Amino acid sequence: MAGNSPCASCKLLRRRCTKDCIFAPYFPSNDPQKFALVHKVFGASNVSKMLQELPVHQRADAVSSLVYEAHARVRDPVYGCVGAISYLQNQVSELQMQLAVAQAEILCIQMQQEPAIPNPEMEDPDQKSYLLQNELPQYLNYASSSNVIYDSLSRESIFGHDMVS
Repeated sequence: MAGNSPCASCKLLRRRCTKDCIFAPYFPSNDPQKFALVHKVFGASNVSKMLQELPVHQRADAVSSLVYEAHARVRDPVYGCVGAISYLQNQVSELQMQLAVAQAEILCIQMQQEPAIPNPEMEDPDQKSYLLQNELPQYLNYASSSNVIYDSLSRESIFGHDMVS
């Protein structure tokens, strides 16, 4: 209890705030919404039990996590934090796909602009074409990249013959 003012939990629960109140250090009286939200989602008794089971040095982090999860549960009552994590993982996957497409486009443009360097080990022109066919498609097999690559670049000029059927 800070001064004569009871902590946010004791105010909300309408009880007397004692010196050893487990909520006082983490739910100050100047931020009553913080405890109200945690209380609404988890219940004061459950939060009290959780805090009592933790070492003192971990309680602040636990309260921070409880507040975050309570906010997430209010926004998404079914999935809570897991919904937010899933959404962010999907965004990361989409961005990785876009990055791979951009890298493939850069590779294709670089190959168009750079003259072919003859390799003394490859005297057969069909072998060169075979290598390009088998190494590049791994960058070009993304569904979202097909329109961009086929429309913006002529694969015929890269591979020497039309591979699109």
